[in-house]
Amino acid sequence: MKKTLFAEFTARDGAEEEVARLLRDYALKVREEEGNLAFDVYTKATRPRAFWIFEVYRDDDAFKAHLDAPYGGPFNAALAPLIEESASVLTFLDPLD
Repeated sequence: MKKTLFAEFTARDGAEEEVARLLRDYALKVREEEGNLAFDVYTKATRPRAFWIFEVYRDDDAFKAHLDAPYGGPFNAALAPLIEESASVLTFLDPLD
């Protein structure tokens, strides 16, 4: 079964360009993962400091491989001081069949 989620966070005032740069670089790497099916990054139209990432992985193993990727830790460490939350807020989704 596919693993689908939203990750969301808010850039601190003045940090939105740096967050966007980090996300663009990270997205290129994630999209190359064998088990990644989607990694789409958005900002909220009415609140451009709010970032939303829609992620889809082939299955639980692919998601685990994503979490274990060597570039994930450095990305999260660089992101942490630039966002208002203590970490990305993850919402896991199930398909409505």
